[in-house]
Amino acid sequence: MAITIEHQPAQQRFAATLDGHHGRVEYRIDHGVMTIEHTEVDRALEGRGVAAALVRAALEHARREGLKVEPECEYTRSYMERHPETLDLRA
Repeated sequence: MAITIEHQPAQQRFAATLDGHHGRVEYRIDHGVMTIEHTEVDRALEGRGVAAALVRAALEHARREGLKVEPECEYTRSYMERHPETLDLRA
């Protein structure tokens, strides 16, 4: 099971494809803060780690780019709480 994640900066999202199904994390960046607005995966992908992989990719990008993160999305907020190594990214 290989999840392919692609950063699509023009659309301000990270997109994933697995077994022909899709997921995405949508964000915006303003004044050095990446606000993660929404995480969504096709119902067929639920429970397969796709949402976590998407959020992880977004957070890794934020870290590389020196951005802080504002998790508006409930899933992203709970992911960060479950992964304390990401809490230093919080705006």
